[in-house]
Amino acid sequence: QVQLVESGGGLVQPGGSLRLSCAASGSIYSINTMGWYRQAPGKQRELVAVITSTGRTNYADSVKGRFAISRDNAKNTVYLQMNSLKPEDTAVYYCNLVQRGYIYWGQGTQVTVSS
Repeated sequence: QVQLVESGGGLVQPGGSLRLSCAASGSIYSINTMGWYRQAPGKQRELVAVITSTGRTNYADSVKGRFAISRDNAKNTVYLQMNSLKPEDTAVYYCNLVQRGYIYWGQGTQVTVSS
């Protein structure tokens, strides 16, 4: 059993910053790949950023240079630092973790960028 608990979502002005956190708990056996996805109303869920067990990162083109993914392995926690936020970043953001061929998802947290 693996659970992912997200925090840090909310309202922010355009150009502002926000940091999301996702803590994994339960039957975690090793350092795993973790990532962030987002889904806006009427849109497909899309990859935002991913960080592997070795610390390699990848980002969607739309967020490169503005977002940064990081992790604290001792806490089984992944973070998403979001800077220079735009209204088009508004979406539900989901954390995930891959272990033994199974993909676990968090509950999602709402991020709204509006003036």
